Amino acid sequence: MTGWNAREIPDQSGRTAVVTGANSGIGYVTARELARCGARVVLACRDAARGKAAEERIRAAAPGADVQFAPLDLADLSSVRAFAADLPGDRLDLLINNAGVMALPQRRTVDGFEMQFGTNHLGHFALTGLLLPRLREAGHGARVVTVASGLHVLGTVDPRDLNMEHRYRRWIAYGRSKSANLLFTHELAERLTAEGSRVVAAAAHPGYAATNLQTAGARMEGRATAERLTELANRLFAQSAEAGALPTLYAATAPDVRQDDYFGPRFGSAGAPTRRTVRAPWTRNERASAGLWAASERLTGVTYHWL
Repeated sequence: MTGWNAREIPDQSGRTAVVTGANSGIGYVTARELARCGARVVLACRDAARGKAAEERIRAAAPGADVQFAPLDLADLSSVRAFAADLPGDRLDLLINNAGVMALPQRRTVDGFEMQFGTNHLGHFALTGLLLPRLREAGHGARVVTVASGLHVLGTVDPRDLNMEHRYRRWIAYGRSKSANLLFTHELAERLTAEGSRVVAAAAHPGYAATNLQTAGARMEGRATAERLTELANRLFAQSAEAGALPTLYAATAPDVRQDDYFGPRFGSAGAPTRRTVRAPWTRNERASAGLWAASERLTGVTYHWL
C-alpha cells in the first residue's frame, strides 16, 4: 500500500455515492475524485450556496462528471429524514459519512443533542440507517465509510452522559464523538456480518490535514487571534486536503477492504494510507458498541431493520 494515491482508484462507473460535507476540505476532494473516476456523486451539504459552488468546481475539474448537490443538515434529524426520502433511485453503492464539527463552544442541535455528538455521530447514525436498504440493494461492493479521527483517543463515550450535560469540555466532546464513530462502525460491521450482508462498514481518518474544520470553533467565538494562529499552523505543519482524503478514498474503493477496517496516514498524521491503523481498544468493546447503538436508536428514532 506504500505510495497509494488517487490515480489507483478503480473505475467507479455505474456506482452512486453520497458524500456528506462535500462542499470543502476532505469531503470535497473525496467527492471530486469519485466523480473523476466515473461515479455519480451526491454532494450532501448543509449550506446550499457552498454546495452548489462545489458542484460547479467539480464539473470544471472533471468535465462530464455526474454530480448533484442535495441539502442535508446533520444537526437536524428532520433534514436527515428529508434527504433520505428525496434521494432519487433505489440503489446506493457508497455512503461516505464525512461531515463533522470540531472543538466547538457548547452548542445544541435542533433536536437538543450536544452539537459534536449530535452532528458527528447521531446524524450519521440516522442517515446510514435510513439509507441502508439502498446499500443492501447494491449488494457486493457497497460500503459505508465513516470518517473518524486520531483524536478519538481523547476519550470514549460516557453512557451516563452522552450529551455532556456535566462539565462540557470541547476537545473531550470531540474525542468522544469520534470514538462514537468507531464504535458505530464496529457494531455495524458486526451486524452486517451476522446477517450475511455483502455491505462493508469501514472507517478512516485523515491525519492532520489543512481544512476549515480546525478554525470553526475560534471563528464562532470571535477569537480572531486563535483563528489566525490555527491557520498559520495549518500552512506550516498540515498536509493538504488532497492527501488527507486518501484514507477515505482507499476505504471506499480499494479491493482488499474488510469489515471494521480502519485506515489512516502511514506516518500517523501524514502520508499514504496504511491498513488497520492504530485505534483505541475501547472502540472494539462489544458492550460499549451495543449500548451506544441502542441509545442511538432511541435518541434518533431510527431503527435499523435486519434480515
